[in-house]
Amino acid sequence: MPMAEALPSDYRILVSRTNLRPEAELYPFNWRESIPQFLLPLQPPDPEPVVNLAEVLKQVYQEAALDLAIDYSR
Repeated sequence: MPMAEALPSDYRILVSRTNLRPEAELYPFNWRESIPQFLLPLQPPDPEPVVNLAEVLKQVYQEAALDLAIDYSR
């Protein structure tokens, strides 16, 4: 479904709950901004956990030691 108006952003997270479709929650953010936290839809009665994607990516980066594998000075 097309968006009503274009939102200027580098990245977007779209969260769609089954019972509210076609409506969804849009979390736009830009390159230098923090990745927004969002609720992850689960089936009732499970509570919706807050997803901190920035923290997840930080942990993956550290555990994979990407700073040793990628030359970021280039």
